[in-house]
Amino acid sequence: MSCCIGIDIGGTNTVIGLIGPDGRIARRAKIATQAADGPDRILDRIAAQVNELLNESGMSKSSVAAIGMGVPGFIDHEQGIAVSSVNLHWKNVPVAEGIRQRLGIPAYINNDVRMYVYGEAAQGAGKGFRHVLGVTVGTGLAAGVVSEGKLYHGGGNMAGELGHIPLEGIPYTCNCGLTGCLETVASATGIVRQAMDRIREGRPTVLRQWFSEETMSRMQAKDISRAYDLGDEVAVEVMNTTGTYLGLGLAYAVTLFSPDVVIIGGGVAAAGERLLAPVREAMKSRLIRNYWDRIRVVTAELGDDAGVIGSGLYAKEREAFRRIQ
Repeated sequence: MSCCIGIDIGGTNTVIGLIGPDGRIARRAKIATQAADGPDRILDRIAAQVNELLNESGMSKSSVAAIGMGVPGFIDHEQGIAVSSVNLHWKNVPVAEGIRQRLGIPAYINNDVRMYVYGEAAQGAGKGFRHVLGVTVGTGLAAGVVSEGKLYHGGGNMAGELGHIPLEGIPYTCNCGLTGCLETVASATGIVRQAMDRIREGRPTVLRQWFSEETMSRMQAKDISRAYDLGDEVAVEVMNTTGTYLGLGLAYAVTLFSPDVVIIGGGVAAAGERLLAPVREAMKSRLIRNYWDRIRVVTAELGDDAGVIGSGLYAKEREAFRRIQ
């Protein structure tokens, strides 16, 4: 019973991985989530793909300790319920029980970002550190904390919403209703928003050559990185602003949680030092030396595998704990 299965459910795709005793993915599959079909059909497809994965591996269900699933949104991990998952159009869906009934294997769920950070803490950039703070910078911004191998959930399972800390100087209104939320700047959408604002102000930039008014909606964060590499003033300014605000938010988080390592993941992390340099500079200027001198700020190592690995290992630990009770 040393194997487990990890599942990362996204709004577009769902990745399923068979995780071996070494904590690595031995076999994987990706399927379209097709969120519009509703939870029952999605869980049916996931169960069918798990069965197929086991058959291909020549394994029986009895050799799988547990199944873990990372689900976006607010999750009741104790009850195994997706309380509110906007990307999937789910509300109060008993996901863990649904998979257990379909496959006859113990199942557990948690928030997808927490599972990502858990994976990085166990097998990625946080391996070997006792206290890990991880953030994913993608469409939005969220964080997770793993301390001594355990996830921190907070009251109402709402810990980690770093993106919804309002900061002075940020003018944008967030989808949550607040103005100035960190993720309105420190995210892929935030980076593009800042670039578009500067273009509309008439600032000279190579981005004007790449995108017309009609095609500007196709702009992505990676385009700003590309312009940055050409020395484009607007792109450099946007990256510096983004990194500075992210560093400010992380400085608050470091002071509260005192991690040994800060891991930055998600799609925007591909910007590398374009983003990390101002992040580190902002953090250093806002942290007392007792914190700064002992932490490392690094990018994630596992990529999209982090959520799959984290989900599987989390479920395996939960099941092992249940069995000794």
